[in-house]
Amino acid sequence: MNEQPSAAPQGPGDDHDALHSAPTEKMDVRKGERAGRGDDPAVTNVLPRLALGSSGDAVERTPAPTRTGHPAYPIEDAPGGSDPAPYVTIVLPCFNEGAHVLKEIDRISATMQASELTYELLCIDDASTDDTLDVLRHAQQTYPHLRILPFRRNGGSGTARRIGTQQARGEIVVWTDADMTYENEKIPDLVRILRDDASYDQVVGARTTEEGTHKWARVPAKWLIRKIAEWLTKSRIPDLNSGLRAFRREVSLPYLRLLPAGFSCVTTITIAFLSNQHDIKYVDTSYAKRAGVSKFHFVNDAYRYILQVLRMVMYFDPLKVLMPPALWMIVIGFVKAVIDMVRHPFYFPANTVLLVVAGMMIASLALLSDLVVRSRDGV
Repeated sequence: MNEQPSAAPQGPGDDHDALHSAPTEKMDVRKGERAGRGDDPAVTNVLPRLALGSSGDAVERTPAPTRTGHPAYPIEDAPGGSDPAPYVTIVLPCFNEGAHVLKEIDRISATMQASELTYELLCIDDASTDDTLDVLRHAQQTYPHLRILPFRRNGGSGTARRIGTQQARGEIVVWTDADMTYENEKIPDLVRILRDDASYDQVVGARTTEEGTHKWARVPAKWLIRKIAEWLTKSRIPDLNSGLRAFRREVSLPYLRLLPAGFSCVTTITIAFLSNQHDIKYVDTSYAKRAGVSKFHFVNDAYRYILQVLRMVMYFDPLKVLMPPALWMIVIGFVKAVIDMVRHPFYFPANTVLLVVAGMMIASLALLSDLVVRSRDGV
């Protein structure tokens, strides 16, 4: 053996050389992320592999992570097993759609098969009380790209879309409905826009007609809510709550926790993208009359839509909501105080003082909320 003991340092210069010649410990450095990026809840841990570095030494290189789903949400695959990770995942919430869901599956599958895109159709049975789940399982024998995620209890369309997006294996996620209303033949066109143009993170099928129930009340209510959202987000929104959309899964991950359980989830993801500078492209699509019974309740759902719009803008830009009324109250209060001073010197009624004090309190709340938003780590 040719072992040679290292010589002890003899002076200050030798101490410096010995210190810098000692082996150093590698540190993990986290690279900065662009707004809208987040951790993937469906990513599984992978083992590092050895590769040659620039100096010829073996260094560890981590391969690209794979997504296999979460054990809490067991996905039923076709008898032949799941295919390799596709490019597109189509999330299809199903609640009591047994009478026509097979027609929708056939329509989507035929459209995707005719395209050059690899895909999976993730059907989520939201604890249906009819034979929807049985129809889906029977359809798996015919459609190999069909995967089923059954819920034990009803969670709402927003919950189904959120969990479906988390468990999706595709780079692009498509949302649509199983009620035969949306023009699902345009799904490949929406996906191609994202594939060919990296400047867009979401493509929405903007409906040109309204065929829903309570049309006399839905049209003005949706117009008003859309105008409020456009004013708050400073963006033109042709269709705020369209259920047909395609987006980049990686970009959507940080916003999924913001999705409500109900129909307003589509409004939420639109406002979340626009508020964080993710561009959205709108493509005109037709809208057919719904098959089956609508789950939309006009009064309750319209109220939730308005609250969700305000909630989302408060989450990203609270000054936009709180500061205008605060300033108006302060200005009106001071103007009224001047008038009161002229009419009754040094006498200010309680309503004048209340206007000024309330405006100052709301303004302080707006500044405090903005401070919380700006100090928040992440999205």
